[in-house]
Amino acid sequence: MTIGVAVLGATGSIGTSTLRVLERQRERYRVVALTANRAADALRVLATAWGRPYCGTVAADGSACLVEAATHPDAEIVVNAVVGAAGLEATLAALRAGKRVALANKESLVMAGDLVLRAAVDGGGEIVPIDSEHSAVLQCITGHPESLARLTLTASGGPFREWPAERVRCATVEEALRHPTWRMGRKITVDSATLANKALEVIEAHFLFGLPYDAIEVVVHPQSIVHGFVEFVDGSILAQVGHPTMELPILYALTHPERVPDGGARRFDAVTQGGLTFEAVRRDAFPTFGLGVAAGKDGGTAPAAFNAANEAAVAAFLDGSIAFGRIPELIADVLDAHANGPADELDAVLAADRAARARVGEALA
Repeated sequence: MTIGVAVLGATGSIGTSTLRVLERQRERYRVVALTANRAADALRVLATAWGRPYCGTVAADGSACLVEAATHPDAEIVVNAVVGAAGLEATLAALRAGKRVALANKESLVMAGDLVLRAAVDGGGEIVPIDSEHSAVLQCITGHPESLARLTLTASGGPFREWPAERVRCATVEEALRHPTWRMGRKITVDSATLANKALEVIEAHFLFGLPYDAIEVVVHPQSIVHGFVEFVDGSILAQVGHPTMELPILYALTHPERVPDGGARRFDAVTQGGLTFEAVRRDAFPTFGLGVAAGKDGGTAPAAFNAANEAAVAAFLDGSIAFGRIPELIADVLDAHANGPADELDAVLAADRAARARVGEALA
C-alpha cells in the first residue's frame, strides 16, 4: 500500500523538488492532492502525470484550496511548500487532522509557533522540517533528543557576503537574486541575501527543538556543505554534511525516522571537496538578521509582525519600488510601532500580520 501525499505549492522550487523525489519513490508514495498559486497550466500538466489527483489554485479557488488539500482524506503526509504567511492555516488544518506535515513553510512556526505545536498535540499530527538546516539537526538528534544542549545553523552568506555594508544597501534585484550556492524562488533568495531567512530559521528552531534563543547560533559557511551542528550535554558535537540540494531533506521528511535508498543525491567526497570555512554573521551589513532574532526573543505577536513586514518590504524591492537598504528600515519601523501581545489565538496573529503590512504600505505611499 502506497502512502498518500499532498503537495502544497507544487509548482514552486520546493514543490518541484518534492515531485522529483516522489517520482523516484513511486513504489512507496502516490500524489493525492496538488496546489499552486497561479500556475494553472503547469498544475494541469502535473495532474495528468500523477493520475489526476485533487488540484486547486489559490488564484482561481482562493486559499480554501490549501486547507482542502491539506485535509484530504487520502493524504497521510502534507508537504507544505507554500511561500509566506499564506501557508499558516493549511499547516494548522493538517496537524489538527492528524497528518504528518513535511514543513518547508517556516512562516507557520515563526508566526504562530505555540498554536502550531498545540494543533499537533490536539490533532495527533506531526511536524517534520524540510529546511536543510532543521533537517540536519533532526537527523543528528533522532534517537536522543533529550541530550540536545545547543545547535548551530549555517548560512551561505548569500551573494553579498564579502560586500561592504554601504554597497549592500545599494544592491539591485538582479544582484540579490544571484545566489552563489542554492537555486530557490525569488522571495526566499532575497531573504537569503538579507539573512532574514536565518532569523526566520532561528525562530523556527526555537519551536521545533525547544531550545532557548541563547542556545541557537548561526555561522556563515559559504560552501553550504555543513548544514547544521548539534552539541550534546556531554560536549560532543555532530554535524550533517552534504552537497546543497533540497531533495535529500525532502526525502528524509517523508521517511523519518527511517532512511530509504535513493539515487538522486550527489555523493560527498571529502578529498575533492576541499576546505570548509566558517565566519561570524556581519550584523552591520545584514541588520535584518538582528531584527528578526530580536523579534523572536520578544515573542508574542512580534515574530508575526517581523515576518509580515519582511514579506511586504521584499515584495516592494522585487517590484522596484524601494532600494535593497530600505528593507531593514521598513521592518525596524514596523517593529518599533508594534504593540506586542500574546499569540495564543489565530485572530491575534493575523491581526498583527495585517497591521504590519498596512504600516509598510503607508510608508511606501
